[in-house]
This record gives sequence, structure tokens and C-alpha cells, in this order.
Amino acid sequence: MSNTGMSMRGKIIFYEDRNFMGRSYECMNDCSDMTSYLSRCHSCRVESGCFMVYDRANYMGNQYFMRRGEYSDYMSMMGMRDCIRSCRMIPMYRGSYRMRIYERENFGGMMHELMDDCDNIMDRYRMNDCMSCHVMDGHWLMYEQPHYRGRMMYMRPGEYRSFRDMGYSGMRWMSMRRIMDSCY
Repeated sequence: MSNTGMSMRGKIIFYEDRNFMGRSYECMNDCSDMTSYLSRCHSCRVESGCFMVYDRANYMGNQYFMRRGEYSDYMSMMGMRDCIRSCRMIPMYRGSYRMRIYERENFGGMMHELMDDCDNIMDRYRMNDCMSCHVMDGHWLMYEQPHYRGRMMYMRPGEYRSFRDMGYSGMRWMSMRRIMDSCY
């Protein structure tokens, strides 16, 4: 059987304990609540693709971007306080990237359109806040600090009218990066 079709899909394996020990759960798409498969999760192996993992069920809480590789104890590596509870596969995308960022909620205030990475919205656009956005094309990561640092948020195509209503009250998003197909 040919495995050429498999390279286009993501695959991640979660393990209960550090160093890939204990029970495991193999995932090839989104999983909104892993607690029915594993009571805890302390290590994982991304065999193909890219995933966002979340420390709360239903894609909530702190988010972490994972590409192909082994994470033998990701909680200490990434400073996670909690186990992974849900994950989302980032689909492969080869096309243009376009996102509009807005200074205020509900697409208000200053607006700028991005088609490439932006390491600092304050330096590039003189924007000191980004409270809503509209992703037209591609998949993006938004970061709390300039130069792609701090907490992150995965943005797929759609309208995001209020980051505060999404549970990110008090957070500022200061840099944005395209998720390219390099992780496949």
C-alpha cells in the first residue's frame, strides 16, 4: 500500500507519561476532549503535519503550536501548567495569505491588511493594540509579544470580532506569522 496520501494528513500520538511511556492515543484530526482517551498527557510525537494543542477541552485555554518532532516532556519545555486536553490539526494550505487586523473590537479603529508575517505591529503600523481581525486566506499564528514570542493564538479563515469575547481579555496581540506548509 502506498503511503503518498498519508503525507498530506497530520498525525500526532499522545502519551500519558513523559518520554513516550504509558498508554497512548493516536490522532489524525481535531479532538475536542482527550480525557475520554487518556486521563493525562505528558509527552507526544508529531509524525506529520502541524497541530495546535490546548490545555483545556474544546480548543480553549493556552495554545501551543507543534510541528513534526518529538516532545518527550513538553510541559517543562513549553512552560505548560496543565496537560493537553484538546488538539486541532492545521490543514495543509498552499495559496495566498491575507488577514485584516483592527485596532478595536467589531472591526473598528485603525485597519491594516497583512499578506506576510509581521514581527511588530507597533513598529510597522503604529498600532498599539489589535482587538479583532478577519482572516480571508491562509492559517496564521498571532503572538502576544513582538518577534513571535509569548502566548499564541491559532487563526483560521473567518471573522474574529472580539478577542476578549473569545476568552483573551487583557491580552494584546503584537505579531503575526503565516503557518506555511513547511511542516508537512
